[in-house]
Amino acid sequence: MFACVIADIIERRKKITRLWNNMKVNELPVMQIYPQISRPTFQAFHAPLDNTLSLSCLFARFTEADTLVMGDVTYGACCVDDFTARALGADFMVHYGHSCLIPIDSTEGIKMLYVFVDIQIDTAHFLDTLRFNFPPGHSLALVSTIQFVAALQAASAELKPDYEVLVPQCRPLSPGEILGCTSPRLEKQVNAIIYLGDGRFHLESIMIANPDIPAYRYDPYSKVFSQEYYDHETMRATRLQAIERARSAQRWGLILGTLGRQGNPKILEHLESRLESLGRSFTRVLLSEIFPGKLELLADVDAWVQIACPRLSIDWGTAFSKPLLSPYEAAVALQQVEWQEVYPMDFYSNQSLGAWTPNHPDNQPKRPSRKPMQKAGSDAGQQVRSCGCEQSDSYGCQPE
Repeated sequence: MFACVIADIIERRKKITRLWNNMKVNELPVMQIYPQISRPTFQAFHAPLDNTLSLSCLFARFTEADTLVMGDVTYGACCVDDFTARALGADFMVHYGHSCLIPIDSTEGIKMLYVFVDIQIDTAHFLDTLRFNFPPGHSLALVSTIQFVAALQAASAELKPDYEVLVPQCRPLSPGEILGCTSPRLEKQVNAIIYLGDGRFHLESIMIANPDIPAYRYDPYSKVFSQEYYDHETMRATRLQAIERARSAQRWGLILGTLGRQGNPKILEHLESRLESLGRSFTRVLLSEIFPGKLELLADVDAWVQIACPRLSIDWGTAFSKPLLSPYEAAVALQQVEWQEVYPMDFYSNQSLGAWTPNHPDNQPKRPSRKPMQKAGSDAGQQVRSCGCEQSDSYGCQPE
């Protein structure tokens, strides 16, 4: 047992040495720009967490910085936890693996750096698979998560001579990028949605937003290509049933998610204002994660609205004894908007359906407009379609 521990320590020291040989910490842009950093904090999703620990060791060994690695669960870019980092005394935060969904100029009293993870795949096999399954001339919409977007762009350029390739964009997300709660609406002439990635969570988002377009998934790890299906009728029926049950509720519970930046105070204020105008009472509850047992402790609440992740209501709403609505569903129940036959997946879209989403113009501070930056030679021949929202420089990554 002791020998195993020693071997593990030796292997970790070798890994740190290899990392140091490839990357001098004192030469990192972050150390050049912010040489006064005294306590950087690292946050990552599960896959690169081990590398984050190694990088933390590098900072500790070769600089005078006191490093922290955050161990709380990180589901996505909405979980950027600058509040906790600041409470721990950090003066700089590095978030690995996700796109800059939370603007770097919106973090609370702490400098922020996003480090993207670019996962290399067997692009040739991906292309051969698509060519084998779809005849030339088909209209294909290519989407993925941020980790595979670079591979997606390269594949789209290769496919363009033979197919009508769309790389749809729902700003502030990058072209081709989708989230589990945010996906673009596509034109009906698109023959197929091609999702590059593992799992179904993000894919289901664009399937919900485009129920009439066939969807396929290419898993870059197993190299399995499959057609995917979603039970739209059951989902819509269960969500409508929850909304109808909530319409008559007199006592409401408003949950502000505290897992990173999932919760949005502006949405909370919007819902509170609507409930007050209708004469309904409400209770504010702050929760990092939402479980049925927690909500059952407040038995006098007739209906809940969770301002955290819309998919929690869609995927797990039936597990709760009382209606658990997303902000959009609450707007329907409170008669602010009509029920949409195509369920909107626009939670982080710049042009969402209403003020119950974070990036709706009503919830954004007024900022001076800036001319969009244009890269030289950016016209690479691929066609990029937007979900209809106009880009605002106040969202997403900020240009230098």
